[in-house]
Parts: sequence; C-alpha cells; structure tokens
Amino acid sequence: MYTTLIRSLSSLILSCCIFMVNAEVHENYQFETDKQQTLFLQLTKELRCPKCQNQNIADSNAGVALDLKNKTYQLVKEGKSKDDVIDYMVQRYGNFVTYKPPVNTITIWLWLGPALVAGLLFTTVVVRSRRKHPSLTDDSESKPVVEQSSQPSSAALQQARELLSKNKQQGAKDD
Repeated sequence: MYTTLIRSLSSLILSCCIFMVNAEVHENYQFETDKQQTLFLQLTKELRCPKCQNQNIADSNAGVALDLKNKTYQLVKEGKSKDDVIDYMVQRYGNFVTYKPPVNTITIWLWLGPALVAGLLFTTVVVRSRRKHPSLTDDSESKPVVEQSSQPSSAALQQARELLSKNKQQGAKDD
C-alpha cells in the first residue's frame, strides 16, 4: 500500500518538474505578436528532432532540437512564413524533419510499398483458395461429366466368376 502511494507521489512530482521545464523553455522566447508565438509553437510541434526520431522539437531536450528551436525562433522573428521555415529546415536536415514527407522519386516506395504488399497477399490467398477448392473456379462448367453406369460390364462379371471358382478350388484342396 505504501509503495503504491510512494510511486504515485514520485510520478506526480516528476510530472510537475517536467511541466515546469517545458514552461520555462517556452518562456525564454519573447515575441512581438501573438501571431508569431502561435506560428513558433505550431512549427515546433510539426518539426521532428533528427536525433530523437519520433519526437518533435518542442518536446525534445536534445542539443540539435534546441538548435532547431533557436533557428525557428530566429526565422519567425525575421517574419518568415511557415513554408519558408519548413523549406529551410528540409534543405538543411532533409525530409526527415517533417512528419509528412513529400511524394517524390525517393519516397514513392514508402507510399506504394504497403499497397503492393497487400495486393500480392490478396492475390496469393485467392489463387491458393481456388487451387484447394476447384468448385470455386468457372472451369467446372466447361468440363464434361462422365457418367458411370451402375451395372458392371460382362467382362468384369466373367473375371469375378473366375476368381470365385479358383478360390473354391483352393479351399477344397486345403481341406
């Protein structure tokens, strides 16, 4: 019981410390207008930290993320638009810094790859199911149906009689 209470309190204290650090970082950036501050906050949420991989630069404390935040702050203060800032960051760090990379000759396989794999899997399942169940194919109607007669042929009857007579003769010899 006490360990649960201690864990809860420690996580609460840790959360408060993280909140104060984040609040302190954003307070260091002074803007002339609310529009600039909104743009800065939006850009720091949309730009990805190259070191932290899937963390945006607003939440990252890595050195490169701090450099990106400072450069974003500088560009916003200069009056650059959102597209200008993103273009600058992409030119400097590559498409990785954006969460929505553009479709081009390099990234086309990232977009088409999953669709191609899904198509191949679907085709494989259909082909295999038709092989296991030939009644599912349309070819069953074109094949002629061979009817078997319920009456045995005269040659088969003659052969059966001969086998029975041989069997009776061997049975008589064994007695």
